[in-house]
Amino acid sequence: METSLDKSTLSAAPAVAAAARPQRTIYSVLGAISFTHMLNDMIQSLILAIYPMLKDNFSLSFGQIGLITLVYQITASLLQPIVGSYTDKHPKPYSLPVGMGFTLSGLLLMSVAPNFGVLLVAAALVGCGSSVFHPESSRVARMASGGKHGLAQSLFQVGGNVGSSLGPLLAALIVIPHGQGSIAWFSVAALVAIVVLTQIGRWYKQHPATKRTRGAQAGHPTLSRNKVLMAVGVLVLLVFSKYFYLASINSYFTFYLIDRFHLPIQAAQIHLFVFLAAVAAGTMIGGPIGDRIGRKYVIWVSILGVTPFTLLLPYANLFWTGVLTVVIGVVLASAFSAILVYAQELIPGKVGMVAGLFFGLAFGLGGVGAAVLGQLADATSIAYVYKVCSFLPLIGVLTVFLPNLERGKVKA
Repeated sequence: METSLDKSTLSAAPAVAAAARPQRTIYSVLGAISFTHMLNDMIQSLILAIYPMLKDNFSLSFGQIGLITLVYQITASLLQPIVGSYTDKHPKPYSLPVGMGFTLSGLLLMSVAPNFGVLLVAAALVGCGSSVFHPESSRVARMASGGKHGLAQSLFQVGGNVGSSLGPLLAALIVIPHGQGSIAWFSVAALVAIVVLTQIGRWYKQHPATKRTRGAQAGHPTLSRNKVLMAVGVLVLLVFSKYFYLASINSYFTFYLIDRFHLPIQAAQIHLFVFLAAVAAGTMIGGPIGDRIGRKYVIWVSILGVTPFTLLLPYANLFWTGVLTVVIGVVLASAFSAILVYAQELIPGKVGMVAGLFFGLAFGLGGVGAAVLGQLADATSIAYVYKVCSFLPLIGVLTVFLPNLERGKVKA
């Protein structure tokens, strides 16, 4: 008995020692997952950007366009926490290339779709690809972080920001001039992503975290279930305020500039591009700062701290409008990495479920926000929309109800 115990102890020692060693940040994996995030979100935003062409080609009503968006959003956002929760319990290292395979299938089907029903199926396939990609790739980013969780999430998310800005540009340059069949050209991007994600899957499979049991990953905090639920509820409201406000800029800023300052379309688009660049910069900044000073401080500053600038924006002249939108973009965008990592530390052992929940919320709320604010603009004016939205960051005061977490321990 003693000999057997000694042998088992000795065999376990290397694994314990390996777990005890500080992990390093694997920038090659972070770079690869950020690159594939760029390709994924480029394809997602491309689909949205070609709606006018699809409307003309198939003589669709606005209601049918809305139905395409609904099908896409249901599969792309609501499925994400389900996928993440499942892979938390049953790690699937090669789910990433499989998910991108759904996206590839959707692209090819959309390029040859003969009718509206097939378009709906194609949109659902692209949405399914996104629902697999985001929670699993967020998990990979955390695994490769070496403890720099905020930095890793920022690097991962900035790839998505770049991809989202490229989609409409490529739609204008390639798909609109060459027609529906040219959508298939973007299958090259999906194929490249599948190759890269297959390599990431091999790394993922060999990672020690994949081989641990769920119980070993958990390390539950000392918070009660009610306090955890309250904290998650606060985070959801913070994500709501952030993405409803971003929807007002992403969808209607060019219309606001044209209406208020009588800018030509090209000049208004340049202002929007500058804002999107500021969002990318803020995404990169927020994660590393959260690693240094704590996630809660970043959330405070990012959501509530942006309020003075959003309140000033509806009354600013053109010059100060440009300045304020850059500040708003940088500050507000820094919140999401901090919110996501905070939530993953609040509910340890459920990295995929948390990532799926918050990525799904971000995507879904952005779409709902665009629709609601569009209705408000029709009923009032585009300027009134910005006056209403300027108060949204005040929801950031709810950050006071978030517990202070540090390295998985509750301080207060």
